Amino acid sequence: MNLLGQFITDNRAKLLEQVLEHIGLTFFSLLLAALVAVPLGIFITRRQKLAGSFLGLAGILQTVPSIALLGFLIPILGIGVKPAIVALFFYALLPILRNTYTGIQEVDASVKEAAVGIGLSKGQMLRQVELPLALPVIFAGLRTATVINVGVATLAAYIGAGGLGEFIFGGIALNNTTMILAGALPAAGLAILFDQLLAFLQRGRVGKLRGKAPALLIGAAFLSSAYFWPQAYAPGWKAGFPPEFMGRKDGYKNLVETYGLQFNTTVLNNALMYAAVKEKEVDVISGYSTDGRINAYGLTILEDDQHAFPPYHCTPILRRGLAEEHPEVVDALNLLAGKIDDSTMTLLN
Repeated sequence: MNLLGQFITDNRAKLLEQVLEHIGLTFFSLLLAALVAVPLGIFITRRQKLAGSFLGLAGILQTVPSIALLGFLIPILGIGVKPAIVALFFYALLPILRNTYTGIQEVDASVKEAAVGIGLSKGQMLRQVELPLALPVIFAGLRTATVINVGVATLAAYIGAGGLGEFIFGGIALNNTTMILAGALPAAGLAILFDQLLAFLQRGRVGKLRGKAPALLIGAAFLSSAYFWPQAYAPGWKAGFPPEFMGRKDGYKNLVETYGLQFNTTVLNNALMYAAVKEKEVDVISGYSTDGRINAYGLTILEDDQHAFPPYHCTPILRRGLAEEHPEVVDALNLLAGKIDDSTMTLLN
């Protein structure tokens, strides 16, 4: 726990930034899902033949693995916040849609008949009878969607959308349990906090909630904009680095200390870095000087004239037993020593 406390103290600014990004991703996608799912849920209660199709489609979206859905969205929307918001929107859709439909459907038929008997129109019956009675069930769907989105939002870091997943992925890459906990524990805390907040609102009387609807909408919009708060005060240039580069002492920390550069950094998977800089999603990446995509994408390698980074070389490593049993393999590999320079390796890549 001492290590965790020290890590949080040393990285409190970055942790706050990730928490704000996580809140923004969660609430913005949740707000969009609620604005779509609640009216759609009301609509399919009036069109019963369509209910099965819409609920089935939302259920299919819910079963698609998170990484697979993000991977599918990247070619369409690029990397960053857009595919993350869309994926979270899809995951929040089913609980809200299903609970809105179920809540209205479960309103007692005798209550509806009484509403018709006193002369209420369909719109009045919806606003004054069905929705108030269905509100607890709808809120249960919102609570479920919120908890799901807080968890799934950690994967947004995989595609450069930020959030608490940055520490989690960084900890996994560096085998650093402290870093993993620094991302996982706040995410769990946010899930509990938001669930309890919605439970508190759910316990309020319908009249109170209706009277505070404008304030609730403003609050939701305020939280949804939290993602963009850190960017408003970030340096102009945006850099995308893998978690290993961000976490190692000979990585980003050394770059800052040696050159005095400050970037608006985002964690990116190695496989996405080059596409990100090509599509101008980021301005700077930490690449491999022999990667073939440098020439293919017309990228420029910056010279490390201050020698911030030690030279890195690729070398084959064999299990000792294999080398002893098959010395001819060692002899064959040694024939390659000094034969492939950087330009040749770049072409081969």
